[in-house]
This record gives sequence, C-alpha cells and structure tokens, in this order.
Amino acid sequence: MIIAVIDGMGGGIGAQIVTQLREELPLEVEILALGTNAVATEKMMKARASRGASGENAIRVSIGQADFILAPIGAVVPNSMMGEVTLGIAEAIAAAPGRKLLLPINQPHFEIVGIEWRALTKQISAAIEVIRQALEVQEGVEKRGLGAI
Repeated sequence: MIIAVIDGMGGGIGAQIVTQLREELPLEVEILALGTNAVATEKMMKARASRGASGENAIRVSIGQADFILAPIGAVVPNSMMGEVTLGIAEAIAAAPGRKLLLPINQPHFEIVGIEWRALTKQISAAIEVIRQALEVQEGVEKRGLGAI
C-alpha cells in the first residue's frame, strides 16, 4: 500500500501526518512525501517518509501511484497555501484514483463550515483509522486468496 502525504509551506502538517503514520501503521506501508516545495518535502522525509519529491510536476507524475492521499483540504483548492497549490496540483490530486482523506484546515481565502473543530492530531488519527481498516480488509482478502491455492 502506498500513502501519499501532500503538504506545502513549512511542511509542519505533513511531518505530523508522516510521524503518526509511522507510529501507527506497519513499516511495509510506503509513505510518499509530496511537497509543493523542497522545504515541505524535506520535513516529511525527516519524519521518515519512504520517498519524496517536490513541485507541481513531481506531484502530477507521482500522485497516481497512491492508494490513499492524505493532505490538508487546501491541496485541492487552487491558490491555497499562500499560492503554492497551483491549478495543476489541485487538478492532479482531485483526479488521482487514490482515496482522498482531506483534513479540514481553513485557509485565509476560504472557510470550511458545518464541521466540528478538532485538534489536528485527532483529525490525523481519524484518517489513519480509515487507512488501518482498509489494510485489515486487504489483508483478509489476501489471506483468503492464499488459502484457495
């Protein structure tokens, strides 16, 4: 399983996501750090992502590999993260086949309403629980498939 973590600016949210993923999921899960800039990617790599790449083209090329995409909601909103999310990045993420788990983090130019505020660590934990359940289903399918041979 491949999980793409997308972040920009200073990479703090992405680093928190990668850290929690590493703490809570098996090491076999590959974490792909995709930063809108090199600083964000570097911070996610220091948090123990498996691989990393930076910039619009890297995101557009790599995002299709991911089974899950975990990012702040601004990753699919052009011009968010102080303009770092280009139209191309937003479209690539939105069109990617992987399941998107978007954290409801407000940006200065838009506000998310109707969602109860929760600490970032709790939001990340909720997203990781979705991934954990998918892993359990996948492992169950693989075990049943091996038993049939």
